[in-house]
Amino acid sequence: MTMENENREQSLLSLQSGKAPESNSVLQEITVGLDSLTEFLTKHYLKTYIPEGGSKIKFVTGNPGSGKTHFTLWMRHEAEECGFLTVILSAKEVWMHDFREIYLQILRQCDIAHIVEECAKTAVRRMGHDPAAIPEGKKYVDLLSEMGENDAITRNALRQVLREMFVRNPLLDNTFAACCSMLTGDILGHPVLESGGREILLGWLNGDKTIKAAQMRSLGINPTPITKYNARHLLRSLGEVIHMGGYQGLLVSIDDMEILLNHGSADAMRYTKTRREDTYESIRQLIDDIDSMHYVFFLLSFDRELMDDENLGMKSYQALWLRVQNEIVSTRFNRFADIIDMDRYGDEMYTPEALCQMSEKLVQALSGEDQEKFPLNIENAENIRERAVYGRLGLPYMMNRMTLEGVRENG
Repeated sequence: MTMENENREQSLLSLQSGKAPESNSVLQEITVGLDSLTEFLTKHYLKTYIPEGGSKIKFVTGNPGSGKTHFTLWMRHEAEECGFLTVILSAKEVWMHDFREIYLQILRQCDIAHIVEECAKTAVRRMGHDPAAIPEGKKYVDLLSEMGENDAITRNALRQVLREMFVRNPLLDNTFAACCSMLTGDILGHPVLESGGREILLGWLNGDKTIKAAQMRSLGINPTPITKYNARHLLRSLGEVIHMGGYQGLLVSIDDMEILLNHGSADAMRYTKTRREDTYESIRQLIDDIDSMHYVFFLLSFDRELMDDENLGMKSYQALWLRVQNEIVSTRFNRFADIIDMDRYGDEMYTPEALCQMSEKLVQALSGEDQEKFPLNIENAENIRERAVYGRLGLPYMMNRMTLEGVRENG
C-alpha cells in the first residue's frame, strides 16, 4: 500500500469515528460550502497580505462539531499549496501558558536545519550563482574553486552577504541571527564551523537545556536564554528567516484551546487559575505584537464556550476580552473579522440542499455507494438543522452522525 493510500485509509477511519480527515483528497471529496470561506482567506491573506510582509491572528470558534478542525486542516493544505511552511499544534499536547514552549514546538516542526539550508541557497543567488550548479556532495566554495573564483575578495563578499542577511538585519534577534549566519556559512563552506559547532548551535536554537553558555561563547556568541518574554521576538525572527529561505510565510494552527476550561477530569493537562490567566495574557501580548511580525498567520481554534464562560473563559480576563469583544457585532458572517464563527457561517451556508449534498459526498467517500441507497430528503435535513440548534452542536457533526448511522444500518 502506497503512503497516499495509507493516509487515505487512515482518514476514512477518522471520518467514521466522527473526526476530521487529514488527507487532502478526502477533505476535498466531502467538503460542501466551506470552500467559499477558504478561497476568500487564501486570496486575501495567503496570496497577498502575508507574503507581502503582513501578519495576522484569527480566532476560529463554534459549537462542538461545527467544522473548526476541518477548516484548519483545509487551510493548512491551502497554505502549503501557496508555498507556506505549516505547523499544527493541539492545546491538549502543548502547554499554552508559557509562550517559550509554543515557540519551540513551532520551531521544531519547521525544522530549522532545513530552513538554513534554504537560506544558503538564497545566499548563493545573492552572490550571482545558481544553487543547482553546486555538485551533489560538495559545497558552494567547491564550485567557486572549480570556476577559479575562490579568492579572498569573493570569500569576503560571501561573508558580507551573510552579515546583511542575518547579523545586520534589525528584525532578527541577535543570538538567533548569529546562529543562523554561522550555520548557513558552514553549509556554504565558508566560514567553516569547528567540530561539534553545528550541533551546539542547533541545540541552542531548539531549546536544548544541556547546551551551556560557555559552549556558545567558545563559538563567539554571547547567548541570550530563550524565555517566555523573548519568545515572541524569536518567533518574529523565525518568520523572517523562513521567508528568507524562499517560503511565502508561516501558518500556525493551534486547536483544542477549550481545554483551558478543564471540564475533562481525565485531561493530562489541567490549568490552574494562574496558568489560565498566564495563557490569556500570552494571547493578549500576541495580539498586541502581531503587527510587528511579518509573514506569520495564526489560527487559534476553540469551542465557543471559551468565549461564553463568564468565570473561566476569555471574559474572565478583561485585558484580553477588551481586544476581541468588538468583533462580535454583526448578525451576518463577516469574512474579514478576526473571529471566524463557524456556527454563524454554517447557518448561512448549510442550507437543507447543502446538507443533502454533504450527505451524498460522505456516503460516496465512506462506502463508494450512491446516495440513492439511503437518501436524505429536504425534510430530514430541516430536522437535522433543528436538532443541531437545540443540542448546541455543529451542523457538520449532526450531518456526519446521521449519515454514518445510515451507512451502518444499510451495511
